[in-house]
Amino acid sequence: MNGWRFWLPRTLVAAVIISTVVIATFSLGQLLALPSWALWLTTVLVATLTCALSLNALIAPITQGLSGLETGLLNLGDNDYANSLTETGPAPIKALLISYNRTAEKLREQRYHLHQRELLLDKVVQNSPMLVLLCDQRQRVVFANHRCELMLGQPTLAGKKLDHALAEVSTEMAQMLTQTQDGLFQLTELGQSYHKISGEFQIHGQAHRLILAREITREMARQEAAAWKKVIRVISHELNNALAPISSMSHSGRKLIGSDADPRLARVFDNIEARCKDLNGFIQGYASFAKLPSPRIGNHNLAELITPLAEHFPLTWELTTSWGQFDRGQLERVLINLMKNATEAGANQLHLKVESQGDALIWQLQDNGSGMSDTVMQQALLPFYSTKKEGTGLGLALCKEIIEAHHGQMRLQHREQGGMRVSWSLPYHPQPQA
Repeated sequence: MNGWRFWLPRTLVAAVIISTVVIATFSLGQLLALPSWALWLTTVLVATLTCALSLNALIAPITQGLSGLETGLLNLGDNDYANSLTETGPAPIKALLISYNRTAEKLREQRYHLHQRELLLDKVVQNSPMLVLLCDQRQRVVFANHRCELMLGQPTLAGKKLDHALAEVSTEMAQMLTQTQDGLFQLTELGQSYHKISGEFQIHGQAHRLILAREITREMARQEAAAWKKVIRVISHELNNALAPISSMSHSGRKLIGSDADPRLARVFDNIEARCKDLNGFIQGYASFAKLPSPRIGNHNLAELITPLAEHFPLTWELTTSWGQFDRGQLERVLINLMKNATEAGANQLHLKVESQGDALIWQLQDNGSGMSDTVMQQALLPFYSTKKEGTGLGLALCKEIIEAHHGQMRLQHREQGGMRVSWSLPYHPQPQA
């Protein structure tokens, strides 16, 4: 019905025009006294031309609408959704044009939202602490986030062959990123643990491999420390429950025997009380690890912290900044424990370097002692592990616990010149000098 509203008036107008032209042509021919055959031929020719022109005028809106629709569809094929078509012409053509414009508008909105989601996803992935690496079937890097590029020591990885990108990294790191096996990987040189998962899928019909690796060093350390603390608390509780009555009975027994008793009994009670006192001190030492208080962070002058230590240890130091943020008492305890271990290992030269790197304060303590074997170094930070005859195995573990409570990381390394290098990082904010 809507089509007739468009066609009927236009058809009537065309019929009137054609009839008028034919009649006018026939009348003009008679006035000119043309022969019959010429009159009829002229009339037919004029009528045919008029019909053609009228038909072209009638179908022009259709051809224009279809042409515009064709152009719009070609634009959609090229992912160009910006153009809209003029909604004119016969009702069916106009309906098509309206549908096209609505579709294009919807596609524009969807592309905008998709673009926003892509920007958000890229922001999340690029700033994720997880290593994200995507390679194609030719082992060429398609995508790597900032964390991955930082770990591999290259500012841009996209487009490079994976084996070339891994040429400068450690063997352990290269194995983690090239092996198809998922699971836990230890990076001994960095003192870090990673959990890696990977998977293969199709992108544009081509096989790709996605590698995700997350550092779990701190998480494992926290769980390990929590487990040790629980064990220490249980042992301390049971030992205290046993020591209390032993000490009490020894004290009571000393009173009962009197002053004129056999001297050997007095020596027995002395030994019992001495052993109870030593064991109580032993328990208190472990309790200090299990009940380490949260650090009270403040701004402290580094020279004021280090200078008193140099009076008791063969220490030299180098500072590139004057201030740091930490718990002074706890960090002093870390430095004393580390310097004491170094001197007990034969070191007579200690050098401490403190420098700021961005938002981190890097500490490095070097010594020229006997160092550690690789086996000892792998176990040195574990609670209760000690190579000393009278060691408790809590010195380095307590240092590590304090550093991690400050949201830092601690590493042990061999020095090429001999001895050890202990380094750790702490959060840092520049503090102007007073």
